[in-house]
Amino acid sequence: MIPAVPSALLSAGAYGLADFAGGLAARRASVLRVTVVAQAAGLVTLLPGLWLVGGTLSGSAAVTGMLAGLCGVSGLLLYFRGLAVGPMGTVAPLSAVVAAGLPLLVGIVWGERPGPLTVGGMVLALVAIVLATMGSRGERAALQGVLLGLASGAGFGLFFVALDATPSDSGLWPLIVGRATTVTLLLLAVAAVRPKGRGNPWLMVASGVLDSVANVFFLLATRVGELGVTSVIVSLYPVAVVLLARAVLRERLTAAQMAGVVLAIGASVAMSA
Repeated sequence: MIPAVPSALLSAGAYGLADFAGGLAARRASVLRVTVVAQAAGLVTLLPGLWLVGGTLSGSAAVTGMLAGLCGVSGLLLYFRGLAVGPMGTVAPLSAVVAAGLPLLVGIVWGERPGPLTVGGMVLALVAIVLATMGSRGERAALQGVLLGLASGAGFGLFFVALDATPSDSGLWPLIVGRATTVTLLLLAVAAVRPKGRGNPWLMVASGVLDSVANVFFLLATRVGELGVTSVIVSLYPVAVVLLARAVLRERLTAAQMAGVVLAIGASVAMSA
């Protein structure tokens, strides 16, 4: 089995590529359509893994998998919307800070005691959120993107917590059950709403495939490492999003936003210690 840190880093890279592809697709199609196509493609990607990884399907694995799936898809809907309306370079790091910090807070509630670097990282995270919000006050869409990014981070953080709680012998079953649940609900929503705009289906499929690959690496990392450290390393995925947004979209951030991005990434690194 791959060690925890390399698995977490591979997960972070895959998440970053998936998020950029999905966010780009959401700028020309409805978030609901992008999410359902991505989730369906991700489910197909996961199925062959059952024969490669194995695992036992139990009631506990199914329930925690469904909870993880619902939290994850809620975060994804908010996240794609945030990437579509706001600056990717700001939305992604703020979402990651919340996604990294929430599992740490859950650990504290469960009795864990963070070290001084972790506490310092939490303080940096709060400062980063304030700076990013201040830098967006003049643009309503950018501020909306920041708020959506923060809300999506809560969904991702709960996804990490729920996935970590899955039985160690369940293999990929929690991911598959969770993804099947969300695809079913999203298809019902699409049938009811009938969203307009088709967008680029290849970007949606790429997002879903890469997201599933990232989920698998995250699950493998949590099997051999600690949730707090793993979730924070994985939450470095905004580095890829920021670089791609700057290189492909020529995205420019204000000085306050850039400071918030740097502090957000620094906070994630500090909390991993």
